[in-house]
Amino acid sequence: MGIAHEHELHQRRRGRNIGVGLTLAAFIAIVFGLTIVKIGSGDFGAANAPEQGQVQNGN
Repeated sequence: MGIAHEHELHQRRRGRNIGVGLTLAAFIAIVFGLTIVKIGSGDFGAANAPEQGQVQNGN
């Protein structure tokens, strides 16, 4: 014996879950895109790199 009719509460909950899932997927896509741009721009680790022309001490 199967379920003949889905309750209204389940329909609303499914719609809310789809909305939250799409929002989460969009957030993940934005973070992933920003990561790819940051790594691809060559600025990765640039704050710790020495300036050109500076001589590092061998100590």
